[in-house]
Formats: sequence, structure tokens, C-alpha cells
Amino acid sequence: MNQEWTSTPTTCRGGKLFIDRFGRVVRSLRVSVTDRCNFRCVYCMAEEMIFLPRSEILTFEEIERFVRIAAGRGVRKIRVTGGEPLVRRGVPKLVQKLAAVKGIEEVALTTNGVLLPQLAVPLREAGLSRLNVSLDSLDRETFERLARRDGLRQTLDGIDAALEAGFSPLKVNAVAMRGSTERELLDFARLAREKPVIVRFIEFMPLDADGAWKRENILTRREIVERIHAEYPLEPVEGRGSSPAERFRFKDGKGEIGVIASVTDPFCDLCDRIRITAEGKLRNCLFAVEETDIRALLRGGADDEQIAEAVAQNVAQKWRGHLINHADFVKPERAMSQIGG
Repeated sequence: MNQEWTSTPTTCRGGKLFIDRFGRVVRSLRVSVTDRCNFRCVYCMAEEMIFLPRSEILTFEEIERFVRIAAGRGVRKIRVTGGEPLVRRGVPKLVQKLAAVKGIEEVALTTNGVLLPQLAVPLREAGLSRLNVSLDSLDRETFERLARRDGLRQTLDGIDAALEAGFSPLKVNAVAMRGSTERELLDFARLAREKPVIVRFIEFMPLDADGAWKRENILTRREIVERIHAEYPLEPVEGRGSSPAERFRFKDGKGEIGVIASVTDPFCDLCDRIRITAEGKLRNCLFAVEETDIRALLRGGADDEQIAEAVAQNVAQKWRGHLINHADFVKPERAMSQIGG
């Protein structure tokens, strides 16, 4: 692949930008606050997990400091992830801290929805901008098989609580897996037409802890769009920007869906994201095989500039794109729940 540097502006108000060797500027940071979860989704984590000790997890103060440093280098959007972020006590307080950081324009959160009946309003009041709720099946038996927990009713109640709290439109994420999702495509389409939600189908990626991923298990973007379009005609939505989702609206104006085709149609050229794990390891790609230990710097007396430069060095080495579709692809050692979605 071409490794030449691209000429791009390198400064912003407050300091230099985080920019990789191909000219992509980092604007978005995903922050995992826990590796724990109340589900055990087959594409994300194993049934039996050994979780990190509390002492190894970044404190809210450490997260706030890191976000402030990142904001000074041009990061504008934060997404709080897990595991399941809402199982960590006090997440609305963290959201309030992050929303108050100078330069941050949006704080979002991804959840399985189970705890939203109690937390949707506090999150909204804390300044949360957007919510994504994971929902992989509308059928109870299929849901339980995928999540390895009986939680469909709780997730649906969480979606209703989020809508009532004012998170609208709400994004609903469904991992697209052959053998389950294709039977429910039209049910999900109807959900997107009947409620103020945008259903986004995410191609099954090789980040499952059980190592069961196979290419033939992916329900592809092409199949998803074709099957829904045959029943409910779709048209593309322009203006994707750096969003991972390709968007489609129903031609009659009743709703919208999205497809995140990480495997069959990668969007790496648009990527403006980095992520930090719950224990403070910085990753410049979801599929990265190398990390930078930010926790060691935070707890070791490094000043803000030293931490920023460590991030800049990590970002500078970002690949042009992941190698899922190449013979030399190396699966990351971490599962999705340990990385942060």
C-alpha cells in the first residue's frame, strides 16, 4: 500500500491535530469505561470471562483528563462504550464531566438498553447528545441465543425509555449474522418505519471471543439492502461524512436505515476515530494489533504534552485500512468487549 504522507492542515485552536500518515484527522474518540456486561453476546464476548480488577480501570478523573488533552488536539466527539457502559456506577456523572470539556461538541453512548429505564433521563440531563441501543433480534428465542441472556423485553423497554427521555431519532444497532438476521430484516425495517429510530445493520466482524467468525456467517450489505428494498423501496441519503454507516431512507419518507459494511465495503478512508480501552490502552483502529499504554502515562507523572505526543505517535502509525479482506490479516487478541465497540 502507498505509505506517502498527505498534505493536510496540522494545527487547530489550542495545538496540533492528531493526524495519520494518510492525512486523516482524528475528530472522534471512543472511550470504554468497563469490560463488564450483563449480556454475553456471541459476537462480542465469551460466556465465561475474567474481568479486569477495578484498580486497573481508568478513573473518571483520568478519563476526563485524557478527553481534555484530546480535545486540545482537535477531537470533537466522544462515544462512551463498554462492555456495557451503564453497568459502571455513576456514568451520568462522567457524561456531565465530558460534556463540559472545552471543545467537545458531542457526547454519545452505546448500550444494550437494559438499564435505560432508570438512566435515560439522568443521562439526558447530564448532557448526553445521542444514544445507540444494540438490538440483534426481535424474536425472544433468537435474542436469547445471541445474547445468551433473556433480555429482549428489557431492551425494548429501554428503547421506549430513551425515546420518552428525548433521544430522537434513536439509533438501534443490529449485528447482521446469517442464520438469524435475514429472517428479521423486514421486521427491523418496520421498526424503523413505525418508531423514530434508525436501524443500523452491522456486518459480523472477526472480534468474537469464541473464535467462531467465518466469512460465510456475514449477512452482507448488498443482501440487506436488496431484501428490504424489494419490500420497502429505498434511496441513498447523501452526506455520509466520516460516519461508518451508509444511510438509506424509505422512498415514501417513513423512516431510515443504515448499514455498516466493515467487512465487504470498508470505509477506512473516511475514518476519523481512535479508541481507548477501559484499562487505558490506546488503539488507532478497531483491528489494531499494537497499543499505547496511556494509563501508565496518566499514573506515572507525564504532563499533558507528553501524553498528547504519545497519542500523536500512535495515530501517525495508523494503517490505510484494516486487512480483513487480505491473506495476511491478523485477528486482534482482544474480543470486542475488551476493546470497546
